[in-house]
Formats: sequence, structure tokens, C-alpha cells
Amino acid sequence: MSVAFTFPGQGSQAVGMGKAIAEAFPQARAVFAEVDDALSQNLSRLMWEGPAEELTLTANAQPALMAVSLAVLRVLEAEAGLDLARDVAFVAGHSLGEYSALAAAGTFTIADTARLLRIRGDAMQKAVPAGEGAMAALLGLEFEAAAEVAAEAARSGAAGDICEAANDNGGGQVVVSGHKAAVERAVALAPQRGAKRAILLPVSAPFHCALMQPAAEAMRAALAEVALAAPKVPVVANVAASAISDPDAIRDSLVRQVTGTVRWRECVAYMADQGVDSFYEVGAGKVLTGLVKRIAVGAQGIAVGTPEDVAAFKAARA
Repeated sequence: MSVAFTFPGQGSQAVGMGKAIAEAFPQARAVFAEVDDALSQNLSRLMWEGPAEELTLTANAQPALMAVSLAVLRVLEAEAGLDLARDVAFVAGHSLGEYSALAAAGTFTIADTARLLRIRGDAMQKAVPAGEGAMAALLGLEFEAAAEVAAEAARSGAAGDICEAANDNGGGQVVVSGHKAAVERAVALAPQRGAKRAILLPVSAPFHCALMQPAAEAMRAALAEVALAAPKVPVVANVAASAISDPDAIRDSLVRQVTGTVRWRECVAYMADQGVDSFYEVGAGKVLTGLVKRIAVGAQGIAVGTPEDVAAFKAARA
């Protein structure tokens, strides 16, 4: 059995996430305390008590999801004897989850990761004025067809309109991002090009498109100030859809990721091609587990986020 650990991205947050794992294990409580301290904010209380609108804010959701993932990982290390370098072939994360993967692999400290994600969330939110951008999911189109719909939607509008393929999630699910009017044109156009459905997403900014360039520059400056260690496990990067381990390449990849496509379908396919047959989603929710089952047919997808999941993981290793 060859194992990969994956780490969820924005959209997996929910009030109460991480609370049970924190109540059950001191290693998890230590991670949440470390993140709270790094941000000078009681983020863990917001995660466990809400309100949901505040938790969903990009600047809060990003470090919060990372905190849950790393809390679960520390518990697996303590309770199940997990040694990431020995037991896991690859780590990967969806968008912000790539930072969780890098923290898991020892490239960043947890505190630095929390601070980077706070900067990233703030910068992404500020890059485009509220109401000017949008994102939409095009369902039932393969990536190339969805990318062409996005390009056509951009071309048919005002000069300089942007609409780009932001997330290639696999299983015929592609998310497009850009100026609101252009994304709305893509939603109207997609069914004419064979999409089963096209729906606007309830997001606060148009992530992973050229409109995020100001945020990319903010991350370039922030990453230049942070020490990066070579990861102890190869990290499959969103923008490369292949494993990278050189710290300078990782830094460059994270900058490009802000405006670039999250190539999740290709990331999972790459790991499966390298022999991975078990994908463990570490942290909140089960979004990536569902996607894995659609991309790597025959592979096992397992979500690990609760004390019960930890017990099952431990039993499976016994």
C-alpha cells in the first residue's frame, strides 16, 4: 500500500470543526494554542462557537483549516505512531491546503504557516473590490472545454474582462473565476457547450485568476521573509501537478498559485501514477475524499478528522 496525505481547502470550514479532536487529545490543543498565539487572536473559539459568517471570512478560514489539519496530524503521530517521512509517499493540498501540506512536511513552522495564511487571506480579499469578481462551477465539462468557455466569456465582453479556469477539481468539475459579468456569461454559455449545470459560487473574491495579482505580490514579499526547509516528504504542487522539494521552487510555486489554476485532477492522477492507492484527507470535511474517488478509480479515499477517525486509523495500522 502506498499512501498520500491530502489537506483540504476553503469551503471545508464549518463551525465546530476541530473541537472534538481538541477535547480528546492534548497534542491537538497544543496546535490550536500555537495558532492562536501566532495570530494574537482566539481563532479556536471562533472555530468552535462561530459565528459562521466570521469563520467564513477568507482571512479566518484559511489559518483555521490549516490548524485543524495540523492538529489531526499531530494526534496521528502521537497516537498511531505515524512517521510522515517513513509512512507517506506524498503530501498535497487544495489551494490553501498546500500550505498545510508544507507545514506537515516541515517546510514551514505552524506559527509561520498561520501568519502566511492570514496575510494570504487578507491580500486575496483586498485584491478585488467586493462585488466586482465572481466564481462559478461548471459541471459535466472536461477541463479543456471549460477553459474554452471561460476564454469565450472573456472575449465576448468589455476589453480587459477576465474569466479563467481556476480549479480543475476532476470528475467533470471545473471552477472558473474572474470579473463578475464575464463569469455570469460563462454560466450562461456553459450549458450550450455541453455542461450539465453551471452555478455561481458563494465566494467573497475571484480566487486563482489574474485579478489576484496584487495578492501574488503580497505573498512574494511575505514568503521572502520566511525560512523554508526542504520538505521531509515530496509535496505535489497545485501549479505544477508534480512533486517539488527545492525551497526556492516551493516559494515560486506558492506565488504562482495565487493567480494560477489549481490542477487538482492532475495532482491526484500524478500520485496515482506513482503508485499511490490510499489517499487520506487530513482535517475538516470530506471534499477531497469525494474527488479522489472520481479521479483515481480503484484508489481508496479516507477522511481523518475526528477522534473516531483517529481510532480507525490506529486500528488499521495495528
